[in-house]
Amino acid sequence: MPKLSPVSARILIRVLEKVGFRKVHQKGSHVRMVHPDRRKTSVPFHSGENVGIGLLGKILKDSRISREEFGKLKRK
Repeated sequence: MPKLSPVSARILIRVLEKVGFRKVHQKGSHVRMVHPDRRKTSVPFHSGENVGIGLLGKILKDSRISREEFGKLKRK
């Protein structure tokens, strides 16, 4: 299982969009995203800051994306 490292919110949102999530709402610094099969997640969007590994793991778990799949999609 690959190790996670902090990633920018922009990259994380791009990966989520590649697997079918879409932005449905943004309030303040949080972007809410939903998948057609009703999976939901929220991504904190603070410019210049990264999403830490703990929160990144939680977002991947909520969106049912494996670490391997995330790594591949992040590189594309």
